Amino acid sequence: MPTSSPALLTSDTLPAPVMAGRDFLSNLDMSAQELRTVLDTAASMKRGEWRGVKPLAGLSLALVFEKASLRTRTTFDVGMYQLGGHAITLTNQEIGLGKRERVSDVARNLERWVDGVMGRVYLQQTLHELADHADIPVINGLSDMLHPVQLLADYQTIEEELGPVKGKRVVYLGDGNNLANSHIHMGVLTGADVTIVTPVGYEPNGGVLQGALQRGASVTLTNDLAAVEGADVLYTDVWISMGQEAEAEIRRRAFQGYQVTPQMLDTIAPDGIFLHCLPAHYGEETVPEATEHPKSRVFDQAENRLHAQKALLYHLMGAMQPRW
Repeated sequence: MPTSSPALLTSDTLPAPVMAGRDFLSNLDMSAQELRTVLDTAASMKRGEWRGVKPLAGLSLALVFEKASLRTRTTFDVGMYQLGGHAITLTNQEIGLGKRERVSDVARNLERWVDGVMGRVYLQQTLHELADHADIPVINGLSDMLHPVQLLADYQTIEEELGPVKGKRVVYLGDGNNLANSHIHMGVLTGADVTIVTPVGYEPNGGVLQGALQRGASVTLTNDLAAVEGADVLYTDVWISMGQEAEAEIRRRAFQGYQVTPQMLDTIAPDGIFLHCLPAHYGEETVPEATEHPKSRVFDQAENRLHAQKALLYHLMGAMQPRW
């Protein structure tokens, strides 16, 4: 039986942008209600209800990359195009943030030309400096501390598969890195029961954890691999992030036993899912048989980077008027 076409929105029926003109450096830069609105918008975009509307027509987004990228670059670029805008990619060779040119000067230049900046950078402080000196939205596309745009796609995927997130057991396994920190933040916003499982010495940021606990989040930090059992969501990331190559052998030894395998996936909830933000370092944190497993939603998760980031772009930039 053919499926019905989605009801299409028009320029007159679009929802009001809820984060107009703001920066997005952390998931906690939005309220729980704003997150709900962004995720609902992402789901609506994925259903095709925004097809044909161009709410960002005439607007431009600078994509600033200190780190290499497949998903972040492609999805922000395509997302701006689909919303009617334009993206320009600037690599570290072209800018040299803090080396060839002061971060503050880069910000002051970009704000004269474009309507928003997405930065995929080494240091969270770089994003704060860009935001402090640019009077346009600055988006964290990844830093050493946080990866908030990834978590929007992750929680869109979780909701698609499992329904309301509140009370679900989300278990993050591996390095207590930017992904772990951002999962803790999402526990604050969604009411998910977040467990971070790391080897001793590789725990997430203590300030992030304490701040979440003070706000009433359900977050457990453990070194016990048995915490994986019964998880609704099992999530992992690379053991060796960009910039940590000198620690590779030390990290491989520390993370022995933390590899997600099909056998480990058999221990999570019967309807549980496996997520990985990619790229995967097969043979380390996971194996191909896990990302291809029936419980894996890794590639749906990657697709949702496009929808979630388009929703974010709309709610940050949708009220702007073109400069020309």
